[in-house]
Formats: sequence, structure tokens, C-alpha cells
Amino acid sequence: MGYSGVMIQAVSQTSISDDPNGQAVVSVTGLTKRFGERVVVDNISFAIPRGQCVGFLGPNGAGKTTCINMLLGLVEKSAGEIRIFDLEAPRFHREIKARIGVVPQADSLDPDLSVEENLRTYAGYFRIPRRIARGRVEELLHFFALYNRRDEIIEHLSGGQRRRLLLARALINEPQLLILDEPTIGLDPQARHLIWERLAILQAQGTTMLLTSHYLDEVARLSRQVLILDHGQVVVQGEPQQLITDLVGVEVFEVDGTAAELDALEASFKQCSATLERVGDKLYVYAREDCSRLVKVLGEARSWLRRPANLEDLFIQLTGRSLREA
Repeated sequence: MGYSGVMIQAVSQTSISDDPNGQAVVSVTGLTKRFGERVVVDNISFAIPRGQCVGFLGPNGAGKTTCINMLLGLVEKSAGEIRIFDLEAPRFHREIKARIGVVPQADSLDPDLSVEENLRTYAGYFRIPRRIARGRVEELLHFFALYNRRDEIIEHLSGGQRRRLLLARALINEPQLLILDEPTIGLDPQARHLIWERLAILQAQGTTMLLTSHYLDEVARLSRQVLILDHGQVVVQGEPQQLITDLVGVEVFEVDGTAAELDALEASFKQCSATLERVGDKLYVYAREDCSRLVKVLGEARSWLRRPANLEDLFIQLTGRSLREA
């Protein structure tokens, strides 16, 4: 697989839903899951082109975990079709599983084994010959900067080292599809950046990825496409920056002020092509054009910030600001 010393290359930006060359690694049509009368996943369809990282997003309870569990054969679908590597799932579950790597959100490492033993044991689950497994373990230890920790037991590792080991373990079978569930949850900035760097290298090598994360800066950095799920349905899918420009705007003003101040600012910003949102004593202005001529009217506001529109703005606009329980 050649994890180290690899040139990072540009990756195709084919649409999630349009794969004219038949290169979709994952193809889902009309996928539905019901638990009794409750519809958790509601007739969704999408495709993941080969070699892309797709961000799979949604608030708690949107149905994304159930969807991923159906892809992995852990939950039985109620209706629809799933094809992975052009094989019907779950009919060809064993063949599909052999070509997938999964990084779970929860730490599932064996605490009684060392770093190296965790990797070798996992290689045994895929019946990888010992000689080949030894080579892959060595390569992965170097690739994820764990070589000097190879003999440490799991409880002696930091959170970042554990996440890197989970990633290494997921790659032991050289998967063609990597499913990442919150891969950098709880990590410090240095550990997050190291993992991002390694994932970028894997993507450049052609590994297809499905990424779920509540760190939307992470999704924007790694994903060529995003799919946002809400109430069991796909609400939008496509290239992140294009979606942000089309549905949010080019920049955002965040303004704090009194009710009277915000009322006056709303009236001023209505002269510009923008969408306005009031949340308590804050005004959000999602500008679709350059509104520089109106900056002078912000001088009387308590405080204000001007920044580029981002993926979090898109997510909030599509799924709302209310906190939800899973």
C-alpha cells in the first residue's frame, strides 16, 4: 500500500449522486429503516465515487448511525438496495467486509495487548499470512508514528496515540473503503493535524472514505463532497464550497447589539443581497454579495465580526440551531 513517502495528488470531484463511469464504491437506492412505526431512514439514495472522501453529516437522531450500520450489515434494512464494490449487501457481507476498514468512535482496542499485538491480532481476523502481516504492521507503525510505542500496552497510550492505533488497525487489511466515525474526537490540535495529514495521504493513494464528524472544519478540510441527513432524509448533497456559496452566501456578519441597534442594522442590510437571522441579542447576516459599503453602519454596534461563510453556517441553516437528543 505504501503509506510513507507518498506524493499527495489531486482527487476527482465527481458529484455524489452522479457517477457516469460506474466507479461508485458505494451505491444506495431507496434505503429505508423502520423501527416499528418510527421511520429512522426514509428512502434515501446516494453514491460514493471511488477515491473520494465524503462527509456524512447530520444532527443527533438524523439517522446517519443507522445508515452506516446498514452499510456494515449490523442493522437489517427495511427497504431499498445497498451495493458496495458492486456487490449486493448484505448478501455478500463476508466479501464486502474483507475490503472495508472501520474506525469506530468508541475505543475498541484490546487493553491486555501491546500496540503491535493489537495490530497482529486484528490481522489474524482477516487471515492475513504472518509474513505479510508483519510487513504491514511495521509499515503502519511507522506511518502513524507509533513505532517507538510498539511494545506499550494500551493503557499507557495517550488519547491521540489510541486514535492513531485505531486508524492503523483499520488499515491492516488494506481496505478500499474506510469508514471513519469521529476519527479525531477529543484530541488536541497537534494530534488532529497528524491524523488529517495521514488521511490526506491515504485519499491521494485512492482510498475511498466515508467520514462522520461533528468537527465541521475537519469535514471541510478532508471531504470533496458532503451529504447532510436530517429526520432520516437527505436534505442536500454536493461539493462543500459550492453548497456554501449557493445556499448560504460568500460571507457572514455576526453582530451583537441592543434590540434598537439590531432593528436599524436589519433595515440597512436589507439594501444588500443577504439573508438575516436574529438569535437573541445577535444578528447574523449571510451576504450573497460584497456588502462592504454597509460596514460603516456597524460602528454603533456593541461588537461585530466579518468572516467567510463556512460549512457550519450551511449545517445550521439546513438543520436549525436547536439542541437535539439522539
